[in-house]
Amino acid sequence: MGYIMGCVQLKDEYQEAAMHGYDDDKAKVIARLRRIEGQVHAITQMVEDNKYCIDVLTQISASNSALKSVALILLDDHLNHCVRQAAVQGGEVADSKLEEASAAIARLVRS
Repeated sequence: MGYIMGCVQLKDEYQEAAMHGYDDDKAKVIARLRRIEGQVHAITQMVEDNKYCIDVLTQISASNSALKSVALILLDDHLNHCVRQAAVQGGEVADSKLEEASAAIARLVRS
């Protein structure tokens, strides 16, 4: 079975050469995750301060939406990088990447 550079961890090759599909958006993803981290911290503070339940729930909903937004960025990058490269390669690699992407989409839909 062959491996696609940047989509799997390579055991016998130089690790720093590997690139993930989200590398181009990495700064944007990290910035969003840090913003979400701040939102979650604020939710903790709201609970500590005995804020109104509906206000806390509203912030939890906003944080969940923000996380889903990041997940969609990562999924889009995965489809356009790893899955696309696997499709070009074909065979078992393509089948495996398609199954993996399908499972990831199913998890997102269920969440």
